[in-house]
Amino acid sequence: MVYYLIVCRSLTYAQRTAAALERAGITAHILRSPRAVDREGCSHSVKVSQRNLANALLVLGRAGLPPRRVFLIQGDGGYKEVLL
Repeated sequence: MVYYLIVCRSLTYAQRTAAALERAGITAHILRSPRAVDREGCSHSVKVSQRNLANALLVLGRAGLPPRRVFLIQGDGGYKEVLL
């Protein structure tokens, strides 16, 4: 399955992001942002499946929680930034 990381600026924003997605019926998992993704070294991310990404971005826009950045988790374990 293909997954995306929605990068948040802090753990609090990641928790708010995940809660908003869960309320909308979208499964979301909070994790520490990998070094390859995190420029500042202290952010957290929310992992969502490919089939839920479009709806997740709509939900977050309505909730006033726009993502800082979004990354595709590639099959080889790498990350590719998705431009929104």
